[in-house]
Amino acid sequence: MNVMVKRRVHVAAAAIISADQRQVLIARRPSNVDHGGLWEFPGGKLAPYETGLEGLKRELHEELGVEIVRAQPLIRVHHEYSDKHILLDVWQVHAFAGEPFGREGQAVRWVPMEELVNYPFPAANLPILRAVMLPTEYLITGEEADEDRFDALLTRALTEDGIRLVQLRAKQLSPEAYVARAKRALTLCREVGARLLLNGDATLLDEVDADGVHLTSERLMQLERRPIAENKWLSASTHDPKQLAQAATIGCDFVTLSPLRTTPSHPEVAPMGWHDFQQWVERAGMPVFALGGMTRFDANHARAVGAQGIASIRDFWK
Repeated sequence: MNVMVKRRVHVAAAAIISADQRQVLIARRPSNVDHGGLWEFPGGKLAPYETGLEGLKRELHEELGVEIVRAQPLIRVHHEYSDKHILLDVWQVHAFAGEPFGREGQAVRWVPMEELVNYPFPAANLPILRAVMLPTEYLITGEEADEDRFDALLTRALTEDGIRLVQLRAKQLSPEAYVARAKRALTLCREVGARLLLNGDATLLDEVDADGVHLTSERLMQLERRPIAENKWLSASTHDPKQLAQAATIGCDFVTLSPLRTTPSHPEVAPMGWHDFQQWVERAGMPVFALGGMTRFDANHARAVGAQGIASIRDFWK
């Protein structure tokens, strides 16, 4: 019995971010190659001796005439085609020298991040779109009984700390009180351009037009399909590879993975540590926020091992 062994192709790609952090550079694939005419993030195949960053530096010089000054890992995406296995090693380029142009005749374009969804990309690029559009910090609100204090804490996080992604978690509130708080939180988030996700059932979006829903791990495992529209963000809590796989199956846009460390709220739960976290994130196929004892001091470490960034209650809610 003959078993076809797929080619393994390692590709480095760049999400080049503009100085104002609002735009990203994309390029159109030539018509005479696979997925010709579609848009992509610039980059190319690695030579056998190259690391991802080395290969990316070479490719961006050859394709765009720019030199990388500062870059961070963004996401690694494994994608199966009928004849090959692609590993996309994606870096976020924050600073570069030179003015990018299509040195090989390809069209290149600066695009506002919120407009990326209007451009056709190869299927393997879809997780990259999500990663580019998401911030690196995910605030989970604390349990706060006093509404004025809640509003003050959220306002501080949005205006002073620059938080742009918020999960409204309030397990102690009644359904009516949760909806009322969600409406006020949405107004505060809209004022600064932040996204608000509701922690609860998808039907909450019928009452509050928030940006999406965050699923508990229990709810995640009960679902057979994506419970909300594609134009809303869907995230979920995960704790192991089985839950990560389920999140991919139902089409989550991103997840939290926890606990990285022992936390005061769940001292009985054994932490996974950075090694397991990195191994599980490698195959997640979507942006993953590190959760559980995380602080801003962990952000660079988290990015280095494949995370989108960090999620936290205590470090952002104070």
